[in-house]
Amino acid sequence: MKNLLLITVAFLCFKSNAQKQPFPANTVFANGLMASNKNSQDAQNNYNTWKTNFVEACSNGRYRIKFDNPSETVSEGIGYGMLLAVYATDKTLFDGLWLYYKDNVNSNGVMNWKINGCSGINGANGATDAELDAAFALIVADYQWTSVGTINYKNDAKTLISAIKSHEVEANTFVLKPGDQFGGSQITNPSYFSPAYYRVFGTFTNDTSFWNSVATKSYAIINNNLTVNNAVGGLVSDWCMESGAYSAQAGGYNREGKTYTYDAARTPWRIAVDYVWFGTADAKTYSKKSSDFVRVNLGGTANIKDGYNQNGSLNGQWHNATFVGAFACAAMGGENQAHLDASYTDLKNLNEPNSYFNHTLKTLYSFLLTGNFYLPQNVTLANENFDIEKSTVTLYPNPSSDRFTVFAPEKSVISVISPQGKVISEQKTTAENTEINLANYSTGLYLIKITNENKSITKKVILK
Repeated sequence: MKNLLLITVAFLCFKSNAQKQPFPANTVFANGLMASNKNSQDAQNNYNTWKTNFVEACSNGRYRIKFDNPSETVSEGIGYGMLLAVYATDKTLFDGLWLYYKDNVNSNGVMNWKINGCSGINGANGATDAELDAAFALIVADYQWTSVGTINYKNDAKTLISAIKSHEVEANTFVLKPGDQFGGSQITNPSYFSPAYYRVFGTFTNDTSFWNSVATKSYAIINNNLTVNNAVGGLVSDWCMESGAYSAQAGGYNREGKTYTYDAARTPWRIAVDYVWFGTADAKTYSKKSSDFVRVNLGGTANIKDGYNQNGSLNGQWHNATFVGAFACAAMGGENQAHLDASYTDLKNLNEPNSYFNHTLKTLYSFLLTGNFYLPQNVTLANENFDIEKSTVTLYPNPSSDRFTVFAPEKSVISVISPQGKVISEQKTTAENTEINLANYSTGLYLIKITNENKSITKKVILK
């Protein structure tokens, strides 16, 4: 009996540390362009440099990310770090960052935004972008490692998403607040808007109506901001009101929040994610505007600087990864392959290894550009009408050159639909794992439909 117990414990430990999607994933997105010169080794190299230069171990398995002042850590950095670690399948680092986050939460359950080293609050209360990144990273962790180990990623994700909903979305307006203790209709930060995450949160928590409304409101604010300030391309301001107008409450920020600088610069990246994952029309429109500003107005990626007025005039002077990489992500929706390829090369060649902000964002951007910042399969297929637990349906690998494995409840019906819309195979599952062999079919985008008890979900797969 003792030996059986030891074997069982060992099996559970092994199971909790195995990952579903090794790095690099090399995902081919169903929407938009991908750089023809992309190479996941670039993402790996950026990650290695980032980890060497900015990760520091604390005690008891905790890790922190060194800020501009290396003796400080900000919640934003923890969120970024969790995203990078989970996609790089770096479980030890991911767990340590999340434990650090939880060690430093306030009464609303969100991390105080600045900490002195391994402990000690230096800036109280939350910054919403950190919560959004951390919550989404927890969902990816649940996909990667499941939630049977020492950390229940699924429950922690749902708890954090609930805290965001309660404290960082303005009641009755769906405006994303920039923190749990301030903001809303009178001041918000467009670079925090993460509509792709919201769609995932809605599915993951069976709360799609609410989170889709937050996504819709985010695009309304962005479009308002561009319109009322006669902006060129996608040059949103760092801060604004729900109406899009400049906020009187932004006086303490750089240029009173009225220009496209180090906050707003991240917006094209966050919006590009919504396009390549979900094909969202608003995301496509914004991405193309942002990409065309660089390609047409600036004459190419080499001319990007670190700040613009909304009318397109220059107020910055440096050419760095924060701005170049975000615009490169926008080029995935820009319909110009040569410009995307040039943007990828430009970002790759920038060397700012000791700059916390520039190199961290360069690494995140490179993950998206190489197909390593992807939509996890535990939420890809689910919809609000499908009443089995959403994480029980997965499909991998995707893309594949021949075979796909569908993990779904027994007695489901799996239908394969060709790019022409024809059902080319249909079978009833007799086990949770079912192999679909498409080796004899031409390459392209196929649909896999899983039906169970009169409810169905459909997933896109790429046969390469």
